[in-house]
Amino acid sequence: MENIYLAKQPILDRNKDLVAFELFFRSQELENSANPENGLSATANVIVNAYGHLGIQNVLGQQRGFININGDLIRSDLINLLPSKHVVLEINSSEIIDDELIAHCTELKKSGYQFALTGITSINENVQRILPLINIVKIDVSRLSQNELTELVKQMKRWPVLFLAEKVESHDTANQCMHIGFEMFQGYFYAKPESISGKRADPAKLSLLNLLTLVMSDSDLDEIDKEFKREPGLSYNLLRMVNSAAVGMPKKVNSIKQSIMLLGRKQLQRWIQLLLYTTENSKNKESMDNALLKTAAARGKLMELIAAVERPHDKNYQERAFMVGILSLLDTVLGIEMQQIIDKLSIPEDMSQALLIREGRLGLELQLIEANETGEVKTIQSLLKELDFLNLSELTNLELAALGWVNRIGEAAN
Repeated sequence: MENIYLAKQPILDRNKDLVAFELFFRSQELENSANPENGLSATANVIVNAYGHLGIQNVLGQQRGFININGDLIRSDLINLLPSKHVVLEINSSEIIDDELIAHCTELKKSGYQFALTGITSINENVQRILPLINIVKIDVSRLSQNELTELVKQMKRWPVLFLAEKVESHDTANQCMHIGFEMFQGYFYAKPESISGKRADPAKLSLLNLLTLVMSDSDLDEIDKEFKREPGLSYNLLRMVNSAAVGMPKKVNSIKQSIMLLGRKQLQRWIQLLLYTTENSKNKESMDNALLKTAAARGKLMELIAAVERPHDKNYQERAFMVGILSLLDTVLGIEMQQIIDKLSIPEDMSQALLIREGRLGLELQLIEANETGEVKTIQSLLKELDFLNLSELTNLELAALGWVNRIGEAAN
C-alpha cells in the first residue's frame, strides 16, 4: 500500500460551529509524479486507500468530508466505494460537463451523494448545466471584488444551492461574506484564527488561566479548591465529569478536593487547557463542535505522540509537547500576547521558544503540525527530513490516532 498523506481544513457555519472538513489526500508517489496518465489510477488509489487504511470515522468523527474529484473518477465504479453519508463530492467548474457526466452525477445524486461546485467566478453554459445537481457552491472570495461577489451570489440564487466562501483570510472578508449571504465559511481566518486588536480577554477565561497556573505550579490542593469555588459553574462541570467517569463507585463524588484527587493533576491540567478554547456562547459552552477547540486538542495530542516517537521514555518531554500544542492558539482565544501567557504560566525555555518563534525541537514539531493543517506538502517533507526520526506515513498514522482521541473526548463531552 502506498503512503497516504492527509490534511483537512475546517468548514464552519454562520455561528462558527464546525459542520464539515475539506479533505486533501495525496501520496508521496503522486506528489513527485509528473505523468498525466496516472490521473484516474493515482487519484482513485489515494482516496480508496485513504478510506480503507485511515478509517473515515477517525478522520471525520461526525462531520462530512468535502473531497475534490474529477470527471474520470465520477464515471468510474470506484466512486461508489466512498460512503455517501460521509462525503460531499467536489467538482471543479473547469471540468467538461457533458451528457455522460450529467447522467453519472444524476445517478449518484439518487444514491444519496451530495455535490459541491468549486472554482466559480462567473456563470457560463458549462456551470449552468451542472447547477441543478449541485447542493453547495464554493466561491473563492479572494478572486472577486465585493461588488462582483455580491452580483455572482445574486445571480446564483435562482438555483437551490448553499453558498460556501473559501479562502476567507481576514475578519473584514468574513463579515462581508456574512452580509452577502454565505452560509458556510472556510479559510485561514477560521483554521488559524487571527487575534483582533482591542479584544478584551473574557474574565471567565482569565479565571481558568489562573487555575491552570496553580495546577501547573503544583500549588497546594486547598488553594486549587478555593479557586474552583470562585467559579460555581466550573465546579459543577468538574463534579459532573468525574462522576460520569467514575462508573462502579459505591457513592457519588461530591467535593472538589476528592474530584481533583480522583482525576489527577495531569488530567485536570488537560481539561482546563481544553476549557480555555470553549466559546462564550452558552449554547456551545462545552461543545467539541468548536473548531478552534478541536484544532487545539488535535495539536496537543499529535505533539505528544510525535514526542513519544522521538523520546519514548521521556514522559516529561511528552507532556511539555502536549502543552505546546494546546497552548499554541491560546493567544488568539484570550486576545493577549503569547509572551504574557508564557510569563503568567512560568513556561520552561524550550516550550517558550517553540511558542514564540517556533525554534528548538518542539518548535520544529509545532511547525510540522501547522504545515500539516494547511496542506503544505513540501514544507512537511522538509521538516520531516530535518527532524529525521519520522516519515510521512508514520506522521499520518499518528495524526489518525490524535484525531481518534479528539473525537472520543468530543463524544464524551457532548
